[in-house]
Amino acid sequence: MTNLAQWLADQPVDPKLASVVASMAAASVEIARVLRTAPISGQTGLAGQTNVQGEAQKALDVISNDLVVKHLERNAEVSILVSEELDEAVHFSNQGAYLVATDPLDGSSNLDVNVTVGTIFSVLDATAGLLQKGSAQLAAGYAAYGPATSLVLSFGQSVSVFTLDEGGDWVLTAEGLRVAEASGEYAINTARERFWDAATRGYVEENVAGETGAAGKRYNMRWVGSMVADIHRILMRGGIFLYPLDSETAAKGGRLRLLYEANPMALLVEAAGGRSTTGHESILEMMPTGIHQRVPVILGSAEEVARVEAWYARG
Repeated sequence: MTNLAQWLADQPVDPKLASVVASMAAASVEIARVLRTAPISGQTGLAGQTNVQGEAQKALDVISNDLVVKHLERNAEVSILVSEELDEAVHFSNQGAYLVATDPLDGSSNLDVNVTVGTIFSVLDATAGLLQKGSAQLAAGYAAYGPATSLVLSFGQSVSVFTLDEGGDWVLTAEGLRVAEASGEYAINTARERFWDAATRGYVEENVAGETGAAGKRYNMRWVGSMVADIHRILMRGGIFLYPLDSETAAKGGRLRLLYEANPMALLVEAAGGRSTTGHESILEMMPTGIHQRVPVILGSAEEVARVEAWYARG
């Protein structure tokens, strides 16, 4: 069976870029180990701090961030790190050509109930500055810490999946992943319905109508509340994920962060044949205005994204 090191060696990319992906994969192995035994070791609960977004940090948020910093600082090819858990970008003494943007532990609010969480990351050319369009990403991926620990990677052309074995090695388990063009599943937090705009409400109402609605088919709603878990399901079996701009999040620009949540997930979904949008423009073509900028995120099966875009086009 092919492991990650062998797979990376076969990719038509600069070995220095491959080493950055390997460093994030190694950090994810350590995070997976910590998560497996956190309730036993007492590494749970709040850390008593808040991040730059004003969110209470879990102890495991801080530990995961520290592990990512440790692995990237050791890699001479990485010069800059942008993390959800750090107010400012970290400039390493290394003068490498790469920048990594990451959410070290996505979905950490689910840790207490043992739901899948993950590590999301994006790799960019550090010489082009901190703020770059998602289309400039050189690589993106995430680790999903669930019943099995998965690593999903793309250099922009295709998507591959690895599974962590008992010895701590990443084993290739799927290549050329494709998002189903059409689907009968959608993921949205319906508790926020009172804040939705007309386009989101219209799209969801059509889905709830099932066979009697404009889409003419029955839908199921799925919502984990962990972006990694929701996107992993969509990559594996199709569907659409929506965290649209609404009346409550409008002042902040949205809920999810562009550099280290929206962009890497959009790259993965589009590399697998899906689509992504804010409702009004391509996520990957947005020019960031700050390292922690928030944006609306809609991505998944191409047919479903097109339906949402059509609702927004109605004005």
